[in-house]
Amino acid sequence: MAAAPDAVVDNAMGEWGSSPDAFPAWIREAYIDALRDPARIHSICEEYRAAAGIDREIDKADLDAGRRIVCPLLALWSDKGALASWYEDGGGPLGLWRRWANDVRGKAVAGGHFFPEEQPGLTAALIREFLGQD
Repeated sequence: MAAAPDAVVDNAMGEWGSSPDAFPAWIREAYIDALRDPARIHSICEEYRAAAGIDREIDKADLDAGRRIVCPLLALWSDKGALASWYEDGGGPLGLWRRWANDVRGKAVAGGHFFPEEQPGLTAALIREFLGQD
């Protein structure tokens, strides 16, 4: 039986739309090493807890107060994931972010949840283009 960090990483890399073959062994090991640290696990759990609770309250207060992100915002997401369908009624991920920001750019990127690892060159090129360094 695999240790918990190995099982979590193998599930994520095999079930979240990214091929396990897209990851060099050193990347898989880096994720596993991170999940061996109880403090990191605690931080991950706290992030999810905040996202489901206090973050929503703070977000609503910001929207109600008319607070906006004024710098340009780049949103990239997996073309194989559920993100676009989750927010389809609101114009997809870009529509969601346009509620918050004045200048929103981005698109779906070919790959699964770990598209930056699958498509590092493309991801870097999109970021460089966004930053005006293409």
